[in-house]
Amino acid sequence: MAMDEERAELHDPLASTFPSSMEGRILFLIAIAFSTFQLLTAAHLWDLPSQIVRAVHVGFLCLLGLPLVAALRNEPKASRALFWLLGLLGMAVAFYQWWEYKALIFRAGSPLFADTVVGVVALAVLFVATWRIMGPALPIIAGLFLGYCLYGEYLPSPFVTRGYDFSQVIDHMAFGTEGIYGIPTYVSSSYIFLFILFGSFLERAGMITLFTDVALGLVGGARGGAAKVAVFSSGLMGTISGSGVANVVTTGQFTIPLMKRFGYRAEFAGGVEATASMGGQIMPPVMGAVAFIMAETLDVAYAEVVTAAVIPAVLYFASVFWMVHLEAGKRNLLGLAKEELPSAWGALKTGWYLILPLAVLVWLLFAGYTPLYAGTIGLALTALLILGAPLAMKMPGLAVRVVFWVLLGFAAAAFFEYGMLPILVALVILVAACAFFKGGRETLIAVRDALADGAKTALPVGIACAIVGIIVGTMTLTGVANTFGQFIVSVGDTSLFLSLVLTMITCLILGMGIPTIPNYIITSSIAGPALLALGVPLIVSHMFVFYFGILADLTPPVALACFAAAPIAKAPGLRISFEAIKVALAGFVIPFMAVYTPALMLQDGGPLAAEIGYVPAVVYIVFKACLAIGLWGSAAIGFLVAPMPWWQRLGAAAAAFTLIAALPLTDEIGFAVAAAVIGLHLYGRRKGARSEGERTSRPTQTSPAPRSPA
Repeated sequence: MAMDEERAELHDPLASTFPSSMEGRILFLIAIAFSTFQLLTAAHLWDLPSQIVRAVHVGFLCLLGLPLVAALRNEPKASRALFWLLGLLGMAVAFYQWWEYKALIFRAGSPLFADTVVGVVALAVLFVATWRIMGPALPIIAGLFLGYCLYGEYLPSPFVTRGYDFSQVIDHMAFGTEGIYGIPTYVSSSYIFLFILFGSFLERAGMITLFTDVALGLVGGARGGAAKVAVFSSGLMGTISGSGVANVVTTGQFTIPLMKRFGYRAEFAGGVEATASMGGQIMPPVMGAVAFIMAETLDVAYAEVVTAAVIPAVLYFASVFWMVHLEAGKRNLLGLAKEELPSAWGALKTGWYLILPLAVLVWLLFAGYTPLYAGTIGLALTALLILGAPLAMKMPGLAVRVVFWVLLGFAAAAFFEYGMLPILVALVILVAACAFFKGGRETLIAVRDALADGAKTALPVGIACAIVGIIVGTMTLTGVANTFGQFIVSVGDTSLFLSLVLTMITCLILGMGIPTIPNYIITSSIAGPALLALGVPLIVSHMFVFYFGILADLTPPVALACFAAAPIAKAPGLRISFEAIKVALAGFVIPFMAVYTPALMLQDGGPLAAEIGYVPAVVYIVFKACLAIGLWGSAAIGFLVAPMPWWQRLGAAAAAFTLIAALPLTDEIGFAVAAAVIGLHLYGRRKGARSEGERTSRPTQTSPAPRSPA
C-alpha cells in the first residue's frame, strides 16, 4: 500500500493544497494571477496576440509549477531556490517573446544568437517542469523526438532525414506556432483552462454534493446500489470536470468506502470508480480536454465532436452499470436502506440553480457558439450564482428575491448584446456587496480559492500540451509520421482489423507512460491520416484513438487512475487495474464497432447504412452493441440471472465476439448463439428454481423418538 500511495503521488504531485508558509501564500497569489490573466484574455477584456497569450500561459505554468512541486514535497531550501530560479526563467522567456513579438515575426526562420539562447532556455525549463510535474516518461519521449530532429540524418532508411541546423530546430520548436506554442498550447490557454475553472467554480458551489445526492436518491436503493451511485455520480462529474484522476480523488473519497461497506471487494470498488471516472472524459457536454483539441485539429464545431461521442458514452456507462449489477447479483449485494437515502427530487429542488450554467453551456455549444464563448458565459453565470446566493438569503421576502434573480438574469443575458461589460458591472457590485457581511465574505474566499485551485489543476494539462508540441513539431519538420502511417496503410490493405489492433496497441503502450492528451495528439497525428486512407471517417478514427488513450490509464503497469484509487480503496493498484479492465470491457469493444459501422457515432458511411439506411443502421448497431456488451459482462462476471457454468460463459463470449466482428454471417451466428445461451440459461434457472421449490415443499421425514429406558 505504501508503494501504491507513492506511485499515486508520483503521478499527481499536486494533489495537496497550497502550503501554509509564506512561500505557499506567494504561490497562491501567483495562481490567482494566472487565472485572472486567463479570464481577462478569454473575455477579451485584455486583447493580446495569440502568440503572446500562449507564451505567457507557458510562462505561468513554469513559474507556478516548478516551485509549487518543490514546496509540496518539502524539499531543501537550496533545491526550492533552484526551482524558483527556473520558474522565473520560464516567465522571462514569455516576456522576451512579448517584448520582441514584432521583431520575431520579421526575422522568422533567421533567428539571432540571442533568440537561440532564449529558445534553449525555454525548452530546458519546459523539460524540467514536465519531469517534475508528470514524471519522466513524457520528457523522455519528447527528448527522443527532439534528438531525431538533430541527428536523424545519421539513421538508416526509411527514417533518415535531410539534416537540420541546430538553430533551425530551436527556432521551429521554441518560436512560432509549430512547436511548444502550437495548437495544443493554444487550446490549453483558451478552452481548457476556462473549462477547468468552470468545473472548479461549480465544485465550490456544491455541484459534487448535488450530483451525489441525486445519484443516491435515484439508484442507491437498487441491488448493488452503492456501486451504481459511483457510476452515476462519476458520470455526472465528468460533465463538468472532464478529468479522470480528478474524478477518482473527488467522488472516490465517498463512493469507494461506500461500496466496500456494502460488500464489494476493495479492488473491485477501486476498479469501478477508476473506470467510471475515466469515462468522464467521453461524457458530453464538456468531455475531456482532448475533445477541444480534436475539434480544433479537425476544424469542426465542438458540437460535432459531442454528437459523435453521445452514443458511445452512454453505452460505456451503461456497460459499467451492467457490470456492477451483475457483480451485485453474483454476490447477493443489496442496496442502501431507504432511510439512508436522500431525495433526488429534494436535492434538485435545493440546488437546481447550479444546473443553469451547465444547461446554458450545452445550449451554446449546440447552437454553434465557440467553446471559448460558451465557456466564458458559463463561468460568468456560475460566478453570478455563487456571489448572488448569499445576498439573496439576506433579502426579506420571496418577492424581493425573485426580483433580484430576474435582474441578475437580465445582466447575464445582456452579454449577447453588449459583451462582458454588463456582467463585469454586476460582478463588481456583487463582490462589493458580499464584502459587508459574514456569509458574503466567506463566499468571496471560496471564489478566491476556486481561482487558485483552477490554476493548480490546469498545471499537468497545460504542461503536457506544451511539451507535446515538440513531438508534433518533429512530425511537421521531418515528416516522420508518414513513415509509420504508410506502414499502417500497408497492413490495412491486407486487414483493416490488424491495422486497428496495431493502432490500439500503440495507444495503450504510449498511455502507459504519458497522459491522454499527448497520447491522443501523437497517435492521431500518425494513425488518423492512415485510417482515413483506409476508408475510416476522420472523426471516427480520432475517436478510436481517443478511446484507447483513455483506456490506457486503466491498463497495467502504470494505470494512473487505478493507482489514484489505490490509497482510497486500500488495495494494490495492479489488482485494481485488472478489475478495471474487466469492468471497462465495453470500452475496448465500442471503438471497433464504430469503425465498421460509423452510425454508432452518428456518422454517415459504412456498408450497413448504405444497405438499410442511416436511421435503421443507428437503431440496429445500438441494439447489437447493447447485446454484445451484455454478453461480455455476463461472460466476465459469470452471472446473468443466476451463476453461469463455464460453458455458458464461453458461449456468451463467443456470441459477443461474433456480434462485434463485421464479417459475412457473423451477426446471424452471433444472434443465434446469443439466443441459445440466454435460452438455456433461463431454462436452467427455471428448472433449478422448480427443483428448489420441490425440495422445500416435500415433507421432511422425522426419526422415531427414542424409547424410555423404563
